[in-house]
Amino acid sequence: MSETAKFILNGETYEFPVTEGSENEKGIDISKLRGQSGYVTLDPGYKNTGATESGITFLDGEKGILSYRGYSIEELAEKSTFLEVAYLLIEGELPNKEQLESFNENIRKHTLVAEDMRKFYQAFPHHAHPMGVLGSLVNSLSSFYPESQDPNRGEDAVDLTIYRLIAKIPTLAAWSHKNAQRHPVVYPKNELNYSENFLQMMFSVPSEDYKIDPVVAKALDLLFILHADHEQNCSASTVRIVGSSQANLYTSISAGISALWGPLHGGANQAVIEMLEDIKNDGGDVTKYLDKAKDKNDPFRLMGFGHRVYKNFDPRARIIKKACDDVLDALGIDDPVLDIAKKLEAAALEDPYFVDRKLYPNVDFYSGIIYRAIGIPTEMFTVMFAIGRLPGWIAQWKEMIETKQPIGRPRQIYTGANARNYVELNKR
Repeated sequence: MSETAKFILNGETYEFPVTEGSENEKGIDISKLRGQSGYVTLDPGYKNTGATESGITFLDGEKGILSYRGYSIEELAEKSTFLEVAYLLIEGELPNKEQLESFNENIRKHTLVAEDMRKFYQAFPHHAHPMGVLGSLVNSLSSFYPESQDPNRGEDAVDLTIYRLIAKIPTLAAWSHKNAQRHPVVYPKNELNYSENFLQMMFSVPSEDYKIDPVVAKALDLLFILHADHEQNCSASTVRIVGSSQANLYTSISAGISALWGPLHGGANQAVIEMLEDIKNDGGDVTKYLDKAKDKNDPFRLMGFGHRVYKNFDPRARIIKKACDDVLDALGIDDPVLDIAKKLEAAALEDPYFVDRKLYPNVDFYSGIIYRAIGIPTEMFTVMFAIGRLPGWIAQWKEMIETKQPIGRPRQIYTGANARNYVELNKR
């Protein structure tokens, strides 16, 4: 007999099926609650609400587990490339050699963007935030490819849109950086791999031959893998709910970029660097700021430690810590901000207050350090996150479309004024 849950409301009993996921997660299917009882559930922030069933990413915050399509993040980080992980997330299985080469080739074909788009960059002020630029330009792609506006045109049409998005977003992102500096844009070199190509578009200048450090390129590819998906987070949920209206993929991804822009979501690694700079400007006393973090009456918060989902060590942080050390060793950078970061990490990992509360450095702490070390401007940090998260957003949108999920329409509990009569303006 199937397991059910019983709700007793005003003496009436209602039964609802219990659903169980492949990793033994259990949920109560209350989709018919309102129709049967007239009640809705109230769950601010959807912290206890499963908005969908999904086969893409599994996350267990209590045990510190993250996997994509059943493969542990640790194994993928060690053995895969970012585009291989992108294929896995979007298609559901790891590619064989021929499938991966075809996927890579389809992306290489579409790295250029229409020359008309360069006029958009000229219209933005030089101080425009690159996330605002990126979101606007990704949305505009639906105008350059109007055939994409129907998400049900068929598998080949959807695949073409996916190839274009993955191929063009590094170009659009790098050009937004060049625009902010009022430097000439650098075109893709398709003989390079995905991360190498982005680095050369970011840092090449016409008069110099930019040399790509393999340690840096590998660390960047790894960061993209670690950020590729993270279950039903704010931006992924945004992509799904926008896409549920049958909005095209470009527009849905643009909405995800806007959601990621928020400091409570994708802006965390930027906040880490800003915090470290504040500590440096105040004399660099790490102990002072650890004490401030422990003082409940002090508004200071230690950015980059702990995680709202992981109640243990963020599994991504274990992986990226080594890459962070490798990058700093390879580049030999003398940066007082990065020195403070290393001191802060070492002190916090030995402080009983943080250890007992499992407030370990998270992926945002280390990713911010890596980005700074390789020369990524702080305002570009969230853009880097968006490049990595793109395959996950695409996978979430594609799953939602293929399973014909209904348009998102949350309910509410109204707390406003009761019915009242309109008062004419001259009598108010």
